[in-house]
Amino acid sequence: MFGPKIPMAKSLFAKASPQLINSLLGDRFSFRNWRSMLLGAMALTIVLSSAVKIPGLALGNQFTPAKPRLGETIVVNIAPSPGKPNPPTVKVSGKTYPVFEVGTNGFRAMVPTTPLEKPGERDLTIADNTGTTTLKVSVSDRKFPIQRINFSPGKAGIEATELELKQVVAFKATVSPDKLWDGKFIAPNQGRTSSPYGVRRYYNGEFAKDYYHRGLDYAGGYGSAVVAPAGGKVVLVGYENKGFRVHGNVVGVDHGQGVVSIFMHMSKINVEEGQMLAPGDRIGAIGSTGSSTGPHLHWGLYVNAVSVDPVQWRSIAIE
Repeated sequence: MFGPKIPMAKSLFAKASPQLINSLLGDRFSFRNWRSMLLGAMALTIVLSSAVKIPGLALGNQFTPAKPRLGETIVVNIAPSPGKPNPPTVKVSGKTYPVFEVGTNGFRAMVPTTPLEKPGERDLTIADNTGTTTLKVSVSDRKFPIQRINFSPGKAGIEATELELKQVVAFKATVSPDKLWDGKFIAPNQGRTSSPYGVRRYYNGEFAKDYYHRGLDYAGGYGSAVVAPAGGKVVLVGYENKGFRVHGNVVGVDHGQGVVSIFMHMSKINVEEGQMLAPGDRIGAIGSTGSSTGPHLHWGLYVNAVSVDPVQWRSIAIE
């Protein structure tokens, strides 16, 4: 299931030997004198420990997952040192990602990856008012299957309306302050998965460049229940007969802090905008509205407006 093993990121600092410290501070300092000076004055801001620490900041153990693959969400946990620094910023390849406070003494950022990216190392920069550091994060490759889709003449070449494009793009970019999910996500339908995340496709014999399947398809029976995979708020409801030609009857749920789910092609919708949902609450029923070859549910999960693999969120609890 997993790609090639990649060495785990190591701490920025290993336990230093007396000889190394002496070489850093000068021969006239002994290790014992240096240790006493540090404990007495508490003047140094860099702390040597098993956790990764930088001035004012510390990675609170790990990235999650420790060995991320393309299509997965990289969760960065940051713990501030005493002094209550300002919330840090997190950047990858020049792009800044939202950071949220977690618990009483920590921060979290989420960095999405996609099948269209290249595997390998990324530079992840963390900074606040006390310091800056750049870490290397390795993302391993995955093999995504290829699928051939043939639309009937009535479905082929359907283009999204300006209305649905505008509303769906705005929905996917939703970043609200409160975390509304708790623990692992659940399956939104009991049917089998007919198309996994990340599949590359041919449509009527033509390869779709720069495309990957942005979600999971569930081949449940027509009319079978579609439920909320996690807590959230309904912020988008669209209907095929009101301009959602590609998405069909669609519902968008905000799980908070840049995490949203979209449910497409439904035959019936049982919720309205503004409604709060708990895991397992009914959203609607499977159908074949919009650009669809047959009854199924498309569930797309987006983190900071980027489609990520929902299987990861069903497999582990991202807190």
